[in-house]
Amino acid sequence: MSASLTGCVSSLHASTTTLQSSISILDSGVADFPRLSKVLQTTRHFHLLPESSLSAAQASLLSTITPELSALLARAEAHVQKMARREEGLVARAELLQGRLGGGGGSSSGGNNANSGARSGSGSGSGEKAGREALRLKQMRQRKERLSFAVERLSLQAQQRERQLRMSVAGR
Repeated sequence: MSASLTGCVSSLHASTTTLQSSISILDSGVADFPRLSKVLQTTRHFHLLPESSLSAAQASLLSTITPELSALLARAEAHVQKMARREEGLVARAELLQGRLGGGGGSSSGGNNANSGARSGSGSGSGEKAGREALRLKQMRQRKERLSFAVERLSLQAQQRERQLRMSVAGR
């Protein structure tokens, strides 16, 4: 019986050595598994889209932007036209004021001539006094007119400087 058990024992011993060598081979193969899984893992750096969805997104964006862009262009064009009309009006007003100031200077010297004529004229005391009062009244009206034109001119200059300041601030 010992001979029959010897064969069993040797067979069991051969099986255990084979099992140990298999375990060591599996250990060496599995030990590298975390590194291999990391190496073999794919990382997407870019997300690829189908061309149809890209075209749809572009069309959607275009349909959203086009009306707003058209409205902004229309507003800008209207503002440019408004500013051009305003510029024309200001140029015309400046020419008118320049003409009035040029004409005001001539009438002022004419008033001085009338004043010198009234002094040289010989008339009664009350007639001379009434003439002086009329001349003084005329001079005061002319002075009032010149001052009102000067005020208008200064207000126009102030408005122009304000516009220039707004333009320079908007340009920054």
